[in-house]
Amino acid sequence: MPLLLCFDDERGPAQRLLAALQVRSTATGNAGDQAWALAPIERHRFPDGELRLRLPPRLPPAVAIYRSLHQPNEKLVELLLAAPAARALGAQRLWLVAPYLAYMRQDMAFTPGEVVSQRHVGHWLAAAFDGLITVDPHLHRVATLAEAVPLPDAHALTAAPLLAQAIAARRPGALLVGPDEESAQWVRQAAAAVGLEAAVCRKVRRGDRDVVIELPPQPVRGRAVVILDDMASTGRTVAQAAIALRAAGAVSVDVAVTHALFIGDALAVMRTAGVGEVWSADSVPHDSNAVPLAPLLAAALHDGVTRSRPVTEVG
Repeated sequence: MPLLLCFDDERGPAQRLLAALQVRSTATGNAGDQAWALAPIERHRFPDGELRLRLPPRLPPAVAIYRSLHQPNEKLVELLLAAPAARALGAQRLWLVAPYLAYMRQDMAFTPGEVVSQRHVGHWLAAAFDGLITVDPHLHRVATLAEAVPLPDAHALTAAPLLAQAIAARRPGALLVGPDEESAQWVRQAAAAVGLEAAVCRKVRRGDRDVVIELPPQPVRGRAVVILDDMASTGRTVAQAAIALRAAGAVSVDVAVTHALFIGDALAVMRTAGVGEVWSADSVPHDSNAVPLAPLLAAALHDGVTRSRPVTEVG
């Protein structure tokens, strides 16, 4: 019986993933020998800030740890402690389910001596786990997730079609707009999934702190527009795009993102710029969560574990 491990602050999404795994196992006819269970990883913090973790004393051969890596630094330490402990307790095949994967944006050295965090965090995770499942990782200068996290079972899923379905239900006929060139891949996938029109803005940098957004050639006057991207952090790029779209005559500007990071006053900045509704996937807990990822994650995890089951587990 495979086991899903989680930390106490993510018990809710882990339980949703467990329910989706059970549905997936039943649908594929593996409800018996592939029935998943859920167990906590207990944490204790010492007065000096160090952590003590406790896993179940015996683990099955197939184990997955659920940990979404927003606010990542302490979570990475937890994983680096938990993964070798899981192996010592019986795990032979160890997966990480990280709907949001941190440090992927830092993919090159822009100044001499700057640490390329993507490369180092990716190698840490590859050394600790046998498989990785994540959603819409921010891969800009690398083509595949396996280049950033060198694992044979590194799966980058996308929430774009799910976001598109939510948009189509709420804003039929909307124009999907990417706020910059990096968003093009998600916008086009989303548009193709539901038959909506897509366009992408262009970010023009005129100086270190002077960045403007150029709108695409498609007319927006009188149209409902939804800005779609993989994540929103400070909200400044989205806000600039919203201001430009409003000035060009869009009747509404809403936002859909996979990862709702929304740091500091990001939401307020976006609202001031004319953004109406905000919808996100639940990779990062937020009031805007409108798209559950559990079925998407469950399908990938169930299929991956089924493919990699040791011969001794096959009945």
